[in-house]
Amino acid sequence: MKIAVIGGAGVRVPLLVNGLAGAALGIDEFALYDPDAPRLQVIAGLAARRSGSARVTTHAAVASAVEGAQFVITSIRVGGIEARMRDEQAALALGFVGQETVGPGGFAMAVRTIPPLVAHVRQVMRLAPEAWVINFTNPAGLVTQALIAETGARVVGICDTPTEVFHEVAHALGLPAEECRFDYIGLNHLGFVREVWWHGRPQLARLWDDAAALARVYRTPLFPPARLRELRLLPTEYVFYYESPERAVANLGAAGDTRGGVIARLTDSLFADLAKGVADPVARYERYLADRSAGYMQLESGTRSTERRDVSPGEADSEPAAPWAHLTGYDKIALNTIQAMVHHTNAVIPLNVPNRGNIPELAADDVIEAPCVVNANGPQALHVGALPEQVRDLVVGVKAFERATIAAVRTGSRDALVDALALNPLVPTRAAAESLVGALRL
Repeated sequence: MKIAVIGGAGVRVPLLVNGLAGAALGIDEFALYDPDAPRLQVIAGLAARRSGSARVTTHAAVASAVEGAQFVITSIRVGGIEARMRDEQAALALGFVGQETVGPGGFAMAVRTIPPLVAHVRQVMRLAPEAWVINFTNPAGLVTQALIAETGARVVGICDTPTEVFHEVAHALGLPAEECRFDYIGLNHLGFVREVWWHGRPQLARLWDDAAALARVYRTPLFPPARLRELRLLPTEYVFYYESPERAVANLGAAGDTRGGVIARLTDSLFADLAKGVADPVARYERYLADRSAGYMQLESGTRSTERRDVSPGEADSEPAAPWAHLTGYDKIALNTIQAMVHHTNAVIPLNVPNRGNIPELAADDVIEAPCVVNANGPQALHVGALPEQVRDLVVGVKAFERATIAAVRTGSRDALVDALALNPLVPTRAAAESLVGALRL
């Protein structure tokens, strides 16, 4: 089996290769494509240390990487970390949330990303038409919807945030996560746990009047217990930006830094050390993963995170602090998904897939984030039904913004881009959207 990675110089690639190589999937080649040739060689060298019997090949063109692949993993950031930093700083300078997957930052990332990624996936359709495309690229739900709409490829979007929350909720309840069923509904980075079932009985009622247990659900105090009791839902961590945008902006302003800036410095230091030839590249790489995870959402929340309990950091572009032997995060979700498809296991995994009438408030071709049964036929979303009334308008509004963004990218019209961004709940007026489109480098 051949697995291709578009964005093969990404820092999570060695982790991904390690997990897949050890999963008895019959992989004989990991084909890595990335336009950054020097960085690709460094990452490929690290990946080869954990690829088992499979060879790691590097490619200067998408076509040779994807040809004949059974799975193609897409994980790109157009413009690199520098573009992320510019987006964050431009949004903050105008008083808006500076974050790369929601609000203006997510919009800018999607606008830059969709055209080249669509072109790449069209090559997949030509050279590996039966391949499944596993999309890591953020904002995952929006980009996945664009890829399906524009290419017709078999695309599934991956995010580790729901699974992380599932594990944290189970921990707060004192239950083994593997024995629970999680009723979850929403969109990527806008999802909500409605109920947790254990041995056929609902469990969340135990949390609402237990402030200490509610506080244990999140590694930083993002949501006041009173607000969670009012919602009677447990949001994923990214809902913080919609709930408390002023707090996020104020905290980032006080810090005088952004998450993109932190990651840029960590990554630059990693590659500088690897270029110098450190004695143990694997140990240096693992230290990088730990340092990167440790700062997750601290700037935005203005607090220090509590220690994780062998679950992934929820951020879309982050990697776990655990050693390679304890694969978590995006990489574990991808591994579980590929295993379920190859071995027809019917595993239940939260993924980004077409709605197909599942949530009645959304269109059939809208991509939602829902628990899916995954087997050789691909992911099939479990029925989740109507959106909770208390978050319905927010979810419907974000999806309208996503649809408009895809349409605007298709036309290339500046007015359409402004109109799309004005639909984002974090952008209050069209005048604000006009200013942001002018400040962001799209």
